[in-house]
Amino acid sequence: MNTSTILMIIFIAGFLLWRVIPVKGIRNITTDQLKNELGDKNKQYIDVRTPMEYKGRSIKGFKNIPVDQLSSNSSSLLKDKEVVVICQSGMRSARAAKILKKQGFTQITNVKGGMSAWN
Repeated sequence: MNTSTILMIIFIAGFLLWRVIPVKGIRNITTDQLKNELGDKNKQYIDVRTPMEYKGRSIKGFKNIPVDQLSSNSSSLLKDKEVVVICQSGMRSARAAKILKKQGFTQITNVKGGMSAWN
């Protein structure tokens, strides 16, 4: 293997690790754990899927703020309350959690598996 091939492999591996390694300060829970926490008035529940996905199937108590609108709408959320984010599979909600972290939120929970794992 030549140097450029090795560097490309390292870059791709690093990128993939960056995508899957949990961000410090973001808690990850399962849908079963979410069921035990639903209804907690000290938490804000955000569904970051598209409005069409949300209308098709959603969990009572979750507010729809699509991930691509989260940065501009995060002012509607309280920074001193935990934010629980969900999407379809857990990927967009993980991205949303990182966005919230960068905006100064400190209590963020991502629901692993998202709506696909919800029964």
